[in-house]
Amino acid sequence: MRIVFFEVEEWEKEFLQTHLQEHELSFVKDPLTQSNILEFYDSEILSVMIYSQLRAELLEKIPSLRYITTRSTGFDHIDLEYCKKKNILVSNVPTYGARTVAEHTFALILALSHKIIESVERTRRGDFSLKGLRGVDLCGKTIGVIGLGNIGRAVIDIAYGFGMRVLVNTKTPDLEYAKQHDVAFVSLEELLSQSDVISLHIPYTPQTQHFINKENIQKCKPGSILINTARGGVVETEAILYGLDHAILAGAGLDVLEEECFVKEETQLLTEEFLKECNIKTQLLNHVLLTKPNVIITPHNAFNSKEALQRILDVTVNNIVQFVNHTPQNLVTQ
Repeated sequence: MRIVFFEVEEWEKEFLQTHLQEHELSFVKDPLTQSNILEFYDSEILSVMIYSQLRAELLEKIPSLRYITTRSTGFDHIDLEYCKKKNILVSNVPTYGARTVAEHTFALILALSHKIIESVERTRRGDFSLKGLRGVDLCGKTIGVIGLGNIGRAVIDIAYGFGMRVLVNTKTPDLEYAKQHDVAFVSLEELLSQSDVISLHIPYTPQTQHFINKENIQKCKPGSILINTARGGVVETEAILYGLDHAILAGAGLDVLEEECFVKEETQLLTEEFLKECNIKTQLLNHVLLTKPNVIITPHNAFNSKEALQRILDVTVNNIVQFVNHTPQNLVTQ
């Protein structure tokens, strides 16, 4: 089949060529647009990322198109109504970085609870004193997980390995999961007041904007730490500053910031298209939290592991193979 991959990086090509060698493959660094679509009018399968806006006026110029597999979790860049009308199946990559983000979450927790950054910086200066470097154990502490999606569940799995008690706040409690995993579903206020560690794993929507804010941060357990590897907008920056300045929070570990450029899909951070739109360095350098000694900020890097990116390719290849074998998977439209 004629398959065209758009927004593809050099390192991805060899893997795709090896695993789909019986097909006719084309690779395009840029998104699919009106300016390059005529070169690929006879494509049967498209594989894209989120900068390829596959609207009806674009798709109608590819009459032989039968299948689209997006190398992203989100699929709102694809006109699903048009695809349904034309019997074009669409698949996505439902999850690729849940464990990766969960591990990064605990990297931030451990760095704060054991004062890793301060310890390293001090020894690099030739100072080997232990004053002010006393940490705290995670075993026996309570972690409050906000959001029970794939990442939230992976965080809970790791938390149990550390011997932690788990509280969960979610809009859709899964009682069967609670029974099997010994978690307690609680209100947000209860979670904040009892948790030694608060970790956010919810999407950014109008309803979740400033989910943690200057009002409810005051209900947090004194000495707790706040971790956000979700989206910057779910936590009000002023709330973090208030919590730190009033000794409510002992620290914060942030992979995302409220002021950062809008990110729909983490993998877009790796693309040249995103770098044209957003200067993350400038965003970070202008951020007041960067200078706080009890705040650790990473540059929206929690998703970025070799294994997570490989999973995207693995699922995409399998999506194509299953479609060719008439057993399509990960469909977002039937």
